[in-house]
Amino acid sequence: MTLRGQLTLLYGGAFVGCGAALVAIPFLRTSHTVPVPGTGTPAAPRVGPSDAEVAVRHDALVTSLVVLAATVVVAVVLGWLISGRLLRPLRTITGTARDISASNLHRRLGVEGRDNEFGELAAVLDDLFARLEASFDAQRRFVANASHELRTPLTAERTLLQVALADPDATAGDLRRACREVLTLGEAQERLIDALLTLAGSESGAFSRDPVDLAAVAADAVGDRAVSRRLEPAPATGDVSLLRSLAGNLVDNAVRHNDARGWIEVTTGVHEGRPFLAVRNTGPAVPPSELARLLEPFQQLAGPRLRHHGGHGLGLTLTRAIADAHRADLTLHPRGSGGLDVTVTLPGP
Repeated sequence: MTLRGQLTLLYGGAFVGCGAALVAIPFLRTSHTVPVPGTGTPAAPRVGPSDAEVAVRHDALVTSLVVLAATVVVAVVLGWLISGRLLRPLRTITGTARDISASNLHRRLGVEGRDNEFGELAAVLDDLFARLEASFDAQRRFVANASHELRTPLTAERTLLQVALADPDATAGDLRRACREVLTLGEAQERLIDALLTLAGSESGAFSRDPVDLAAVAADAVGDRAVSRRLEPAPATGDVSLLRSLAGNLVDNAVRHNDARGWIEVTTGVHEGRPFLAVRNTGPAVPPSELARLLEPFQQLAGPRLRHHGGHGLGLTLTRAIADAHRADLTLHPRGSGGLDVTVTLPGP
């Protein structure tokens, strides 16, 4: 049964119950007293009503039932009309929401001027459609950028091989050099695919949560590189492989975007009961207005297509995705003299 029918039955049922109670009250008495003339005191109760009283009661009962039935019919009709009028905005919202799809998410319900539950519902749905539109737009950009990033090295590999094969005077050294360049491009593709798989795995949320020390994770990420480190114990809970990828991306980014004479500092520890990993480095100045863009896939400081020593613009994107999957706080602070301070603070163990 539709909501309109249910409301109509509710209105009609409530009215029938109240009306039946009002009609039945005068007929619930089975006896009454009659005063004795001249004494002023009530007489003894009679055994039953007289024939005249019975006839009057019968007529009153019939009249009450007829009036009650007619009023019930009117109440049901009015309940049907009123419920339809009240539910009209809901039908409008339902019809418009049904028409909205992935191809026209720019549409909105636009139920204005209603400071009630329907207005709140329309506002919530409009906000949901706005987030879906932004998500689909971001997904389209991501797919387009990922396709470009994967297609570019494939095109370069094909060109290298075609040039080497088309040269009749190519020596063994030329062929080896072409093969080495193809292998280098293949390694870049492998790193990109690994990054995309890590990103997909972290966003899915399907990973194990085991005890891990961020100090050990950071030490593995730093390795034997000339990086200043202050690695105090930082026990946490999470996926070891994802946290290693997070630390590795932060350190790689710090090395890739650093100055020739710059420095890098990696710090771990516990602050206010929460373990943290911080990576600080010198480098080019980072405008605060660019921080949000740098967290998007395939975006870099000097432009979305500028490459810094083989980077793809996925380092901070992976860091944010892994931090979000672990419900960690990610903070980025540009350094006044150039460079970036990045801190990932995980929940307590």
